[in-house]
Parts: sequence; C-alpha cells; structure tokens
Amino acid sequence: MSENSYDADIYGYDEPMVGPLDAPEKPSGRHPINIAHLVMGVAFAGMVLVWALVQGDVVDTGEMRWLMPIPWIAAGAAGLAATVWPSRR
Repeated sequence: MSENSYDADIYGYDEPMVGPLDAPEKPSGRHPINIAHLVMGVAFAGMVLVWALVQGDVVDTGEMRWLMPIPWIAAGAAGLAATVWPSRR
C-alpha cells in the first residue's frame, strides 16, 4: 500500500495539503446536530433569560419556583425534537 492511498483512506485526500486553501472542494450540506450541545445551549440560554428577568425586576424572586424549571423543560423538548426529527425524513 502506498503512502498516498493510505492518506486517501484516512483523510479522503489524494495528495497532502499545504494550506487551508489547497483543500479540495466538497459538496456543502448539513452536518448532524450534536444533541448534547443543543440541549445545554438551550438550557444555558434559558437560565440567562431567567437571570435577566430577575435582575431587570420584570419578575419577583418569589416567582422563581415556577420560573427555574422552564429552561430545563425547553431544553428537554429541544433534545426530543432533535432526536425525532431525523427519523421523519
């Protein structure tokens, strides 16, 4: 097995690249969603939103009991939707 075929098997390129502009054009498309990143991103954004609402005196701190679970519920719903969505195609 030659060195070039070994590189092509691993990296998908026939010849070594010298720089980022030397990469062969590949068809663009969608990449798979990392569900863990999606869930934690939605949860983090929700927590920031809750924090901003409390700091801006939009909601009272006594309402935190029902306000804090909302980001986790939204993150779980986003994770379930991302899990089910590809199987519908």
